[in-house]
Amino acid sequence: MAQVTLKDVTKIYDGDVLAVEQADFQIPDESFTVLVGPSGCGKSTMLRMIAGLEEITEGDIYIDDERINDVPPKDRDIAMVFQNYALYPHMTVSKNMAFGLKLRKYPKAEIEQRVNEAAEILSISHLLNRKPKHLSGGERQRVAVGRAIVRHPKVFLFDEPLSNLDAKLRVQMRMEISRLHDRLNATIVYVTHDQVEAMTMGDQIVVLNEGKIQQIADPGTLYHKPANQFVGGFIGTPPMNFIETHIVNNGGPSKLRFESFEMELTPQLQSVLIKLSGDAVTLGIRPEDIHLGENETSNRVETQVELVEPLGNHALLYLRTEKSNFVAQSDLINMPQHNTPLTVNFNMDKAHLFHPETGESL
Repeated sequence: MAQVTLKDVTKIYDGDVLAVEQADFQIPDESFTVLVGPSGCGKSTMLRMIAGLEEITEGDIYIDDERINDVPPKDRDIAMVFQNYALYPHMTVSKNMAFGLKLRKYPKAEIEQRVNEAAEILSISHLLNRKPKHLSGGERQRVAVGRAIVRHPKVFLFDEPLSNLDAKLRVQMRMEISRLHDRLNATIVYVTHDQVEAMTMGDQIVVLNEGKIQQIADPGTLYHKPANQFVGGFIGTPPMNFIETHIVNNGGPSKLRFESFEMELTPQLQSVLIKLSGDAVTLGIRPEDIHLGENETSNRVETQVELVEPLGNHALLYLRTEKSNFVAQSDLINMPQHNTPLTVNFNMDKAHLFHPETGESL
């Protein structure tokens, strides 16, 4: 397979629309790298620049040690799987998978061997003589992946390949693509707006927003150590809660106050407050770190339950105070009712502090 390197890559449309700004990172050989972010963040544009379908405004892209800025897409030794499958409706599955190899004038025997091997890997051998109109969405997606596999490319590029599938089939295809990566030891670059896909599939995740890279890390680091408020709010379902607080110091250790509630800080959080010039700071806390009950005496917040969402093995509680709203997580045994008062405790050992203006993690 191959390593892909982007060096200060920028894409500007129509002279002033900045789609990607100075992307500088490496996609390691045999890695499963996911580009994730909201719509319009530049992830598909970045993928298309790697594929050669978009011109690069500034910067360089390398596959291994070869600069590919001016290399035509057909000569980059990459294979791309699109969102809409892009299958030829008049061709059988077998002919769809073989089409790219025929254009490159591979021997007929080798084409047949590669198609059969890919079909076996994807469990679609029994579909080779069918046409796309006789296939389900998941089967069409497998054919599109199979068409890429037969190429034996250096790099696989996936552009939101599961977005047209229903929820159950998406879960199944996530597992199959992950297994495929393990089996082929392939270098895969995968674009999605779904952070669950990113967290469950990628070993390296590139989080983008408004054309800028926010953080590059493994799933665990993104979840537990977000680089900024955007990453903390984008990664995780439901997202991290953010509360605007003020630092108070009455002669002892500093605390955080919002409304009439005061939160005690761990020594580690105390030490980062020196990075602030003012007394405002954004507190970030995940729903599972807001505990129910009145047994704990510190970091208590009196709330009102607005909505309860049972989700099988747990429930999400939508809570409000006089000026704030946040989400907590509860087991079903202790699940409160709608429109009832509830005391919760913030687990400040798991809390995050963010700069109130830049959003950067402190």
